[in-house]
Amino acid sequence: MSAVPALWSKLEAPRRPGRSASPRSWRPAAPAGLALLWLTGGAALSQQGGPAVYVASQEAGTVARVDPGASAAGPALFVGPGPAGLAAGPDGTLYLTHPDHGTVTAVEARTGRVLRRLRVRGQPFGIAVSPDGTELFVGDWQAGTVSRLAAESGLVEAIVGIGREPAALVLDRAGRLFVAERGSDAVGVLDARTLTRRASVPVGWAPFALALSPAQDRLYVANVRSNDLTVIDTSSLKPLATVPSGRSPYGVAASPDGRLLLVSNQESGSVSVLDAGDLTLRERIGVGRYPEGIAVAGAHAYVANWFSADVSVIDLATLRETARLPVAEGPRAIVAIPAEMPP
Repeated sequence: MSAVPALWSKLEAPRRPGRSASPRSWRPAAPAGLALLWLTGGAALSQQGGPAVYVASQEAGTVARVDPGASAAGPALFVGPGPAGLAAGPDGTLYLTHPDHGTVTAVEARTGRVLRRLRVRGQPFGIAVSPDGTELFVGDWQAGTVSRLAAESGLVEAIVGIGREPAALVLDRAGRLFVAERGSDAVGVLDARTLTRRASVPVGWAPFALALSPAQDRLYVANVRSNDLTVIDTSSLKPLATVPSGRSPYGVAASPDGRLLLVSNQESGSVSVLDAGDLTLRERIGVGRYPEGIAVAGAHAYVANWFSADVSVIDLATLRETARLPVAEGPRAIVAIPAEMPP
């Protein structure tokens, strides 16, 4: 079984789900002014009600909360080395994958308590949570499989082979699981209940990030190597269009009203804002170095900037970056929890 290389270049960074780390690198120094709490439970990540954003820092092994309007990120909670994928359950539980260590960590966002660590096979990377929170869907980057696990015990309920290097996983309300098959240049569509393949949709070169429109009639696919965005009709499961975005698009999100698409471009250090109707470029916004994950909460978008170790805040009304908040080293995955979910 091959391992993820410990060292790799910026050019090859998009190909790797995780970074191998020595024990000494698990707890690097935090940026100035950033509180870092090395613990396995105790300090609350949640400080107030309303929507919130959580960002996982892969190199630091932490997760932290960003509240809308806050001037700084909250305390960083150590969750274990190398968190790469991040998803939220309906009760606000955060699930983080650790591809270099074969684990999934469950964290109670309200208290900051690590609830459990689940051992999983292979290199778990992409992750999604069932609507009732009882099941996890986890992609194995190395083996090219997706497993359905019991969220409490980690028991494997089903497993299916898919395309190479499964990256992002997204569930829709119809019970379909969409999988970005990075090494196969396709999006796989699975029945979440039976975990059987329903379709394979060809897209651009090296699809990595996925996002559904608010109406879930469109699936947006960020293709890292071809520097573009593919739009899929979720009824016909056919690609409708592919448009340029920026260099190495690594994250994608839709605005709450469905009118805007936001794509984070790693090599460009920018976020492209597209009109969801005609797919024309509305704005290109400079952010931090090597932006990866992007999430929308309320009237703002939040971008995890891996190399500059911060989170950019973008005002969706003005399409301007309004803040850049320091976080622990290597922020990569980011997820928003809406106000109606438990804090």
